[in-house]
Amino acid sequence: MTDPDLTRDAFLDGRVQAWQPRAGYRAATDPVLLAAAVPVRAGQTVLELGCGVGVASLCLAARVPGLEMTGVEVQAEYAALARRNAAENGAALQVVEADLEALPTDLRARRFDHVIANPPYYAPQGPAAQNAGRDKALREDTPLAVWIDTALRRARDGGYITLIHLAERLPDLLAGFAGRASCHVLPLAARAQRPARRVIVQARKGGRAPFVLLPPLVIHQGAAHLGDGDDFTDTARALLRDCAALGLGEMAQA
Repeated sequence: MTDPDLTRDAFLDGRVQAWQPRAGYRAATDPVLLAAAVPVRAGQTVLELGCGVGVASLCLAARVPGLEMTGVEVQAEYAALARRNAAENGAALQVVEADLEALPTDLRARRFDHVIANPPYYAPQGPAAQNAGRDKALREDTPLAVWIDTALRRARDGGYITLIHLAERLPDLLAGFAGRASCHVLPLAARAQRPARRVIVQARKGGRAPFVLLPPLVIHQGAAHLGDGDDFTDTARALLRDCAALGLGEMAQA
């Protein structure tokens, strides 16, 4: 891709700047919220499955310096942009171009403190997106169960897997982790009194703690968007603009 085919977009109030395809899959709030949910500490290792142009990992690096991060991306153009974005943001992100079901031998030999992912949301059937890159990023070609199994295999014992996905897929997400990890679930609602459309699931490999369904995080104020500019709630603005952390473990104990 050449620069006229790209836009350079700001995340976390400009702390992260990322090149993205103008017409392909474009990261928005989901990778930022995903990064905010990861209970990472300096010096830990992080693997992002399906990293796209790297926004989630870069947001994580902006919040917690000193991480050792690896991203896996199957689309060559997006992997190249992730490498460019990492270099321009000064982030220690190694990007591996590979299919989720055919990871390189050296990567299969490693275990990580954290594995994160924003798997494709939409079912294999249905009309394809006009842009091939966008279609590949959004359509579930590899089954969700494979994403979960790969994440669990790459996480160390006691490590964390953090995913963001559609709320309607929560039964499948929990089934994938059943007997293998303990889970906290944070519903994400666009506005108060509306159903949650997305969820963040955080699993601890080998954990035996009880399942916890947390109170929903409401993203926008009011019943509808009424004017120019964002209408984020204070909590959502802190996460999306000020690089705050979600702290799902603390929320579960409150």
